[in-house]
Amino acid sequence: MRAKFTDTSRGYKPDMKYPVNELFETIQGEGSMTGIPSIFIRLQGCPVGCAWCDTKHTWEVKPELKVDVSNIIDVSNESEAWAEQTSDEILAIIQNYKARHIVITGGEPCMYDLTELTRVLHDAGCTTQIETSGTFEVKTHPDTYVTVSPKVGMKGGYTVLTSALDRADEIKHPVATEQHIDDLKALLKQRQASRQISICLQPISQKPRATQLAIQTCIENNWRLSVQMHKYLKID
Repeated sequence: MRAKFTDTSRGYKPDMKYPVNELFETIQGEGSMTGIPSIFIRLQGCPVGCAWCDTKHTWEVKPELKVDVSNIIDVSNESEAWAEQTSDEILAIIQNYKARHIVITGGEPCMYDLTELTRVLHDAGCTTQIETSGTFEVKTHPDTYVTVSPKVGMKGGYTVLTSALDRADEIKHPVATEQHIDDLKALLKQRQASRQISICLQPISQKPRATQLAIQTCIENNWRLSVQMHKYLKID
């Protein structure tokens, strides 16, 4: 049996428990990793308040809705229920699947310190990806692929952190209007890191006008279009 990691000097929190809303295997449908078989770990909790959010059932962590883990595995019913799981418990579930690319999403996953969870997954031979709004500090394994989908001017009043933009491997920006393009360009100017990253535009709700705007802007800036393939294919 693998020994427990107990060194807390680098911010690791052994046996930290995460509120998991869903855990399921599918195909990554967005961004630069589109098409990769993936296991999604959806964490409960998000205070950002995006008006167009399609996972509003993950916003609140209600103690009375805590359930056994069997109720959140391979279940996609938009339930507010959640199960408390440690990194080792999550790994034990993942080992029942074939995919080895793990996507940690939410909710807002970076509300939680993900260093221990991602370390355990990488030690087991997995790759990890985090999908975050960029409004919380990103605490994760150094090899984790970080997707920042920046949320500007949302109801929760949170701002996108420069540290999150600098940590990003890709920025996947939701687009419906020209203002969203202007917001993205302003955020890119805040970045202090010089390394090249992927910039993906994602039309909000696949609306024709938003899609055309995203296509035109991608061509003009040599960016990438993200079309939420899983929604077109009607898969989870």
